[in-house]
Amino acid sequence: MTSDLVYHVAGAGLLAIALWRLATCRDTLRRITALNVLAIGIAMVLLASGHDPATGVTNPVPQAFVLTGIVVLVAVTAALLALAERLEGSSDE
Repeated sequence: MTSDLVYHVAGAGLLAIALWRLATCRDTLRRITALNVLAIGIAMVLLASGHDPATGVTNPVPQAFVLTGIVVLVAVTAALLALAERLEGSSDE
């Protein structure tokens, strides 16, 4: 079993777990966490698809996309957590 296959299977597993959690959970914090897991699963699959095992060369374009995606993910997570806190605080009043 090659390392590419391991990353593909692990990424697909993370995608499946995250989609299942998004579909079955109503808690806001758990849904935000599931979105983070979904993004990491996509990043794993994208990174694994950029590697050519025949030559051993890795394509830098998927790596740049994943790095950009991580930066965007951090910003979106911060915004979602702030929004969830504000929504949770307004329901207590």
